[in-house]
Amino acid sequence: MNKKLGKLKKINDLREIWEHEAKDFTGWLALSNNLLLLSDEIGIDIKLIQTEAPTGKFNVDILAEEENTGKKIVIENQLEFTDHDHLGKLLTYASGHDAEIIIWIVKNVRDEHKQAIDWLNEHTDEKINLFVIKIELWQIDESSVAPKFQVVSEPNDWAKTIKRSNGQSAITETKLQQLEFWNKFKEYAQFKSTKLRLRKAHPQHWYDIRIGNADAHISLTVNTQQDLLGCELYVPNSKELFNGLEKNKDDIEKELNEKLEWMGLPEKKASRIKITTSAILDNIDDWQQHFEWLVMKAEHFQKIFLKYIGKLR
Repeated sequence: MNKKLGKLKKINDLREIWEHEAKDFTGWLALSNNLLLLSDEIGIDIKLIQTEAPTGKFNVDILAEEENTGKKIVIENQLEFTDHDHLGKLLTYASGHDAEIIIWIVKNVRDEHKQAIDWLNEHTDEKINLFVIKIELWQIDESSVAPKFQVVSEPNDWAKTIKRSNGQSAITETKLQQLEFWNKFKEYAQFKSTKLRLRKAHPQHWYDIRIGNADAHISLTVNTQQDLLGCELYVPNSKELFNGLEKNKDDIEKELNEKLEWMGLPEKKASRIKITTSAILDNIDDWQQHFEWLVMKAEHFQKIFLKYIGKLR
């Protein structure tokens, strides 16, 4: 059967959509759904703090933070080719806010500026992460115009981790193993074309996955001391949501076909709902089996819990 296909075309003049860089583009990007597009592209969960945040006599376009870690993020927007002026501003803003994640969003990148960012990523430790992102606009026939972020330059996390392991604050073998495990997990999940929102991996015992709701997310865990894998719904700051879900405990467990551990944690802000299974991380031959379990459980958690969270609104 022949099906008619549309013609994909690129909108070269970004100012057809965003006439003014600060008023139009920054305001658009600061909306939660649009920051989510950027988050999905670079694998960092971005939470807005302020637009036009003061830095001495200057203002950074967007000041944000990485969810769950609180690492400061500065975002500088430029709807033109990169230039020295904006590169200097970007570094000024980063130092002024002690930012660990630095994002430069541009229309096009000059080779010398890409080289400068790559050089900075190679010669700084793992605490400093610089990204250059191209913003593009595309359209199919006369459809609505759609934005697309494209990473041009990004940190080399593995190189930075190895550098740190040879420095004064050496990273442990366990942390290196965790980083490799989560990187391989991400590769496996992408190969399986999962709909999970995958993020950048870090050398830590957990891997967070956003589910499209600000009040909760999925957290996958590896416990090398007790030889356990875990999948949990993590509710950072809403006892009301946790209590509402717990009232539907029997139905949720029936749909998941799992006996869950409901952790209200009354002495803390956060609450957790989790399952675990035995897993020895040292057995690399078993990793694919572990990845399969994690992807399956995370997808089920996302589907079922989102349904019940929606009912509680």
